[in-house]
Amino acid sequence: MSSAFFIPSVNLMGTSCLSDAINSVQSLGYKKALIVTDSVLNQIGIVAKVTSLLEQAGVESVVFDQTKPNPTIDNVNDGLAMFKQGQCDCVISLGGGSPHDCAKGIALLVTNGGEIKDYEGVDQSAKPQAPLIAINTTAGTASEMTRFCIITDEARHVKMAIVDKHVTPIISVNDPELMLAKPASLTAATGMDALTHAIEAYVSVAATPVTDAVAIKAIEMIQANLRQAVSNGDDITARDNMAYAQFMAGMAFNNASLGYVHAIAHQLGGYYDLPHGVCNAVLLPHVQQYNAQVSSARLRDVAKAMGVEVTAMNDSEAAEAGLEAIRQLSKDVNIPAGLEELGVKRDDFDILAENALKDACGFTNPKQATHQEIVEILSAAM
Repeated sequence: MSSAFFIPSVNLMGTSCLSDAINSVQSLGYKKALIVTDSVLNQIGIVAKVTSLLEQAGVESVVFDQTKPNPTIDNVNDGLAMFKQGQCDCVISLGGGSPHDCAKGIALLVTNGGEIKDYEGVDQSAKPQAPLIAINTTAGTASEMTRFCIITDEARHVKMAIVDKHVTPIISVNDPELMLAKPASLTAATGMDALTHAIEAYVSVAATPVTDAVAIKAIEMIQANLRQAVSNGDDITARDNMAYAQFMAGMAFNNASLGYVHAIAHQLGGYYDLPHGVCNAVLLPHVQQYNAQVSSARLRDVAKAMGVEVTAMNDSEAAEAGLEAIRQLSKDVNIPAGLEELGVKRDDFDILAENALKDACGFTNPKQATHQEIVEILSAAM
């Protein structure tokens, strides 16, 4: 079976690489950028820092800062209108997964036209999107370097999964200085999102030796650094290590895809407008408990990467010990214990399960579930 490996052509990492990114925008000849971000990053001055650097480089910019935590079709349309009105020639996303995904939707429509819902699914677009430079401010989603774009259709109460090689940014930027002092809750949620990416990619039926290598390294680094990043948001070493870890987790799932954690979490986010990383963290051990029926050997490797001494254990024992290590990490970084705390209702399980089974992320889960099995996973996660 053949496989492909997708990644931006340029990926800037490490302290102060933001300046290198701005120089790249200038050297590529872009004259006016639409900056897609959120109101919080605008209020705390991160946006002003970027616009100032762009101005110094001779690049004009306009700012769209209305991206919601779960970006919507309306967000994409409003940003697209601003791009056209401003006669921009590139897009810069600034933030975490939400601005990146919104920017991807905008950039895709610039060149392909139509509505964003036309591109739900896998590789539905005909042309590469407008040039996108993705500047990351959180260590979690890896949306700054992936071909995944998640947009909420508020009318249907679902998150649309757009998986398309044409939404891959041309440049990704991970400067840990932009991640300092972020709230502990955000750090925890995005960090557990990255852990989910790595684990789901490792047990995916589309995994390859390349994705395996980066997935395992990502798990090791998250296990070693997330607690410190949460407890001390100004620890630049922990922030830098988490940036590398989430990037490697992104390399893994961008090419091996994901599984039922994300397929279900997308429904929870679309239906209840819940934070994606928190949903992933709550669901992760329960979905992997289900997957252990067929993936205990792979989950043994995950357990080892999580710091568990597995030498004297069989695969099933090691897999269970790995799940316990995941639960302990979630607890240590103050992730809610279950879906009930998030306001999820049992009466909604049937519609959530129905939509989860349609989500493209579930197609590579190591064991394909029935409707009732998804309901049982949801029930266990309450």
